[in-house]
Amino acid sequence: MQVTDKGQVTIPKRLRDAAGFLPGSQVTFSLEGGKIIISKTGMGTDDRRKSLRAAAAKVRKSLDEPFKQMNSDDIMAFLRPDGDDCA
Repeated sequence: MQVTDKGQVTIPKRLRDAAGFLPGSQVTFSLEGGKIIISKTGMGTDDRRKSLRAAAAKVRKSLDEPFKQMNSDDIMAFLRPDGDDCA
């Protein structure tokens, strides 16, 4: 594998998959005993979506029955101040 003149390399797919590096993942670099170590520090796009879906599911479980019947337009109307249609 070759390092470009900008210091870039491509991490092989099998290693990205094994490490859980998804598009948008945040990483840090450290030097340990002459080896460069790449560590995942943040979530990728798919991780964020899973996290948001899990949070939304948790909120839905805690809602009273009338709220569970509302669609997104009803919820937005409920959350907006009177007369503010955001259009």
